[in-house]
Amino acid sequence: MPETRADASQWIALEDHWSAHNYHPLDVVIARGEGIWVWDVEGKKYLDFLAAYSALNQGYGHPRIVEALTRQAKELALTSRAFRNDRFGPFCRKLSQLLGYDKTLMMNTGAEAVETAVKACRRWGYRSKGVPAGEAEIIVFDGNFHGRTTTIISFSTDEGARGDFGPYTPGFRVAPYGDVEATRAMVNDRTVAILVEPIQGEGGVVIPPADFLPGLRALCDERKVLLICDEIQSGLGRAGSLLAHTLSGIRADGVTIGKALSGGLYPVSAFLADDAVMDVFDPGSHGSTYGGNPLACAVAEAAMDVLVEEGLVEHSARLGVHLEERLRAIEVDFIEEIRVAGLWAGIQFSPSVGGARKISEALQAKGLLCKETHVHTLRLAPPLVIKQEELDMALDIIEGVLLSL
Repeated sequence: MPETRADASQWIALEDHWSAHNYHPLDVVIARGEGIWVWDVEGKKYLDFLAAYSALNQGYGHPRIVEALTRQAKELALTSRAFRNDRFGPFCRKLSQLLGYDKTLMMNTGAEAVETAVKACRRWGYRSKGVPAGEAEIIVFDGNFHGRTTTIISFSTDEGARGDFGPYTPGFRVAPYGDVEATRAMVNDRTVAILVEPIQGEGGVVIPPADFLPGLRALCDERKVLLICDEIQSGLGRAGSLLAHTLSGIRADGVTIGKALSGGLYPVSAFLADDAVMDVFDPGSHGSTYGGNPLACAVAEAAMDVLVEEGLVEHSARLGVHLEERLRAIEVDFIEEIRVAGLWAGIQFSPSVGGARKISEALQAKGLLCKETHVHTLRLAPPLVIKQEELDMALDIIEGVLLSL
C-alpha cells in the first residue's frame, strides 16, 4: 500500500494492474467513512448517494453496530454450524418475528440467499406439489438482478452479466416485468415458484404497476405456486417499508434479504419462509461454514435494532416524499422518467445526454457520489440516516449539474 496520501492515481494504478477488471468504478479512492460522508485518500469529502447498493442504510460506521462487532469479535467470531452458539437461536427468533415468518435460514451474501430460495422452492415442488423429479420451473422477470452465480445469471436478461458463461442452468422461464397476464400464460403444472423483485434496483429503481404484485399473489394462490420476493436491495427500509412488497398489501411466501442486514459491516444474508417451505431442508441438504456465525448474528441484531429503534424505515418514507418533489421540480427536457420509492430514486435520461456516466462523474467533481446503471439511468440511494438539510444539499448539487448540461 502506498505510504503517501496525496495522489489517488497510485491506488488506481495498483487496482488496474493487480485486480481483475470486473468493475468500472468512478476514479475516487475512499479511505474513510462516517454517517453519510466519505473522504478520499486526497482528503476530499463527499456525500455518498449509493450506500453500497443499500448495504449502508444505517450509514458508515454506525457506533452501535461497530460496538456490537468489536465486542463479539473479542468473545467468539466463528463456530460453524457444526456446533451451536449462543447468538444464533436468539437472532433467528428476532429476525423471524420482525419480518413475520416462521423460520430464518442464514447465509452470507445476497446471491447465496437467492440460491437458497431456489433450492427451497424446487424441493418444495417435488415434495409438496408432486412435480416430477428434475422438472421444476421457476418464473422470473426480464430486467432482473438477483446475483452473479452461475445459476442466477442463467436467468438474467443482461448479456453483460451472462454472456459467455454458459452452459446455463435450466428450469427458469422469463416473463415481462409488470405483466400479470403474460406471467399467467407461463404458469403450468411444473411451476413451483415466481421469483420477483418488488422494485428492480439494479434495473434502475423500476417500479411495477400497482396491480402487479397483488396479481402475482392471486395467481400463486390459484395455481399452488410459491411467491418469493427478493428484498436484498428493496427491503430493510430502502423503499420506506421493512419489506417493499408489503406496500402492495400482500405477503410473500418467502423473502431474501441481505446488504443492510449487517449495516455494511459484515456479509450477512437470509432466506425467510414459513414452516411449509422451510421444513424441506434437513441436515446436510444445505449450509455454509460462515452462515449464522456468532459475529454475523451480533452485527445483524445491532443493525436491525438501529433500523427499528431509530425509526429509519419511517424516516425513509417521509424523506422520500421530499426527494420526489425536489426531483420532479428540476426543469430540464432530457429527463424521460423519475422513479422514487422511499429514499431510492432512478432518473432516466434521454440518449441525447450521452449516458449517465458523464453525470455521475460531474457529480463526483462537485462532492456527490452516485452511480449510473444500464447506460442512461442514474440511481440515488443515500444512507437512511441522512437529514433533510443534507438531502437538500445533495439535491442542490444534482440540480446544478443537470441545469448546466
